[in-house]
Amino acid sequence: MNATRQLVWDLPTRIFHWALTASLAASASIALLTHDRDSLFPYHAILGLILALLVVLRLVWGFIGTRHARFGSFLFGPVALGTYLRGIFTNTAARHPGHNPGSAYAILAMLLLLGGITITGVLMSTGTRGLKDAHEVMTYSLLGVVAAHVLGVIAHTIRHRENITLGMIDGKKACEPAEAIASVRPAFALLLVALVSLWSVGLFKSYDPATRKATIPLLGTSLKVGDAGKQGWNGEHRERRRHDD
Repeated sequence: MNATRQLVWDLPTRIFHWALTASLAASASIALLTHDRDSLFPYHAILGLILALLVVLRLVWGFIGTRHARFGSFLFGPVALGTYLRGIFTNTAARHPGHNPGSAYAILAMLLLLGGITITGVLMSTGTRGLKDAHEVMTYSLLGVVAAHVLGVIAHTIRHRENITLGMIDGKKACEPAEAIASVRPAFALLLVALVSLWSVGLFKSYDPATRKATIPLLGTSLKVGDAGKQGWNGEHRERRRHDD
């Protein structure tokens, strides 16, 4: 292929990618390496709320972003996915200027799972019972999708001798000039950074270790962060029993 590296990923898309990666890695590490009574455990929920905002903003960007960031550019059918996966093993997989069918399905799955994890996490923090198993199943499913995505990136890099991870840093990928984008959208990138920064600072500053509660910025809603679906209900149940006695 004689195509040169062209600009295909705008700056907001790259920021989304690495912010989601860092937040997910930190949140999952805390959840897996600590227990629900550990002083660090609530921070995994705070990071989850940051992930929630990132998912919402990425969904918006999927409709108003540049051509390769829009969902319409990487909505592939099952046949296209099957053809692409077979092509990986036969070294005949077609190149795509943006997301290939494999990464497209991985991204959509990750966004859906992150949404489900966030919703169940918030409901658990309000004391809703019976969601812990669903929350954990979706979390482990997400980690599985992430692992598959990483393996796909490695396979693409080896077979096509193209460092596509670098593309999520400098925004460039091997393609024809006609497939490139014209702008990195710096204004939207600044707006994204500002929104996520204000949201994150607001959550961390409002967190009270004594009550294990944090206030959602703008909404003013106070949530008990951590495993409230388990701890919160059990605590309330014990309180009611003591009151009845």
